[in-house]
Amino acid sequence: MTGRLALVTGATGAIGPAVIRELQERGFAVRVLARGQPAEGVLPAGLDIVRGELADSASLRTAADGVHVVIHLAALLHQFAPPSAVLNERYQQVNVAGTSNIVQAALAARVGRIVYLSTIAVYGPTNGAVADEGTPPLPDTPYGRTKLEAESFVMGARGDSAPIGVVLRAAAVYGPRIKGNYRTLAEAIARGRYVPIGRGGNRRTLVHEKDLARAVVLAAEHPDAGGVTFNVSDGRVHRLADIVDAMYRAIGRAPSRTRVPVGIARTLAVAGDLFTRVSGLRLPITADALDTYLEDVAIDATRIQRVLGFAPVIDLDTGWRDTLAAMRRAES
Repeated sequence: MTGRLALVTGATGAIGPAVIRELQERGFAVRVLARGQPAEGVLPAGLDIVRGELADSASLRTAADGVHVVIHLAALLHQFAPPSAVLNERYQQVNVAGTSNIVQAALAARVGRIVYLSTIAVYGPTNGAVADEGTPPLPDTPYGRTKLEAESFVMGARGDSAPIGVVLRAAAVYGPRIKGNYRTLAEAIARGRYVPIGRGGNRRTLVHEKDLARAVVLAAEHPDAGGVTFNVSDGRVHRLADIVDAMYRAIGRAPSRTRVPVGIARTLAVAGDLFTRVSGLRLPITADALDTYLEDVAIDATRIQRVLGFAPVIDLDTGWRDTLAAMRRAES
């Protein structure tokens, strides 16, 4: 297994270090494309670092030279800033044009496999249904729309006689490098500032970063992965209340018994949005934030288990103990 070289973009992101460690354990040498020198201790040792970015064709050619596998993790994630033409253009540049550029560089270098980390956000809210890879995507955010658009470049990539691209649509990722809404939720619970809204019956789909890293490397190696799209999760669909309870168990506290009815929360959110428009000050509760909290997303991820033999191993309790312990260490 020695001698194989993998190029990783987005190496310093949420799952980059976990993917690199998994690659190294599988015998890959690893090269990363980085705009600057990664901070000390963020990445594992023994890497070949190429300075450059997705918009720079020269640095992409250098990075892809001699590579066997490209793992494209770099992306502009969901932003909480108000929608704007500038932000939409940034999504296009990073998620769409950037993916096209890395695919072209990989094809020119005759890379054998391209693994693209997409997202279940391409499906949009599932609203009572369970989406699988055959479900027509209906993304409702610029992030989801641009990730879906970028998938086409990867799925269109072909080597001498076969497709070389693999798309992994990842569930919401958590773990020691957690970001976004789940980090905000975990911090609120850890600090005793969380008050549930409604009963938490809306469904969510998650994957721990270690399981996702294993899936990424499996897709890079498996002979049956080329040309296929796979959803990746922990293999289960959870209620929001179950996720919250797992967070409380991880910190050894009993869940809050106080709940805010959804109707009252919506009234407060509408009032908060009106206050923001009048004053320019943004309050913690907004209609968009409430919609995200109440969103129902249920994804079937059995194809990757059936076709590639992927078996997730980290359950909610184990995953959230790992996640919250890492958050505590970072704050100490």
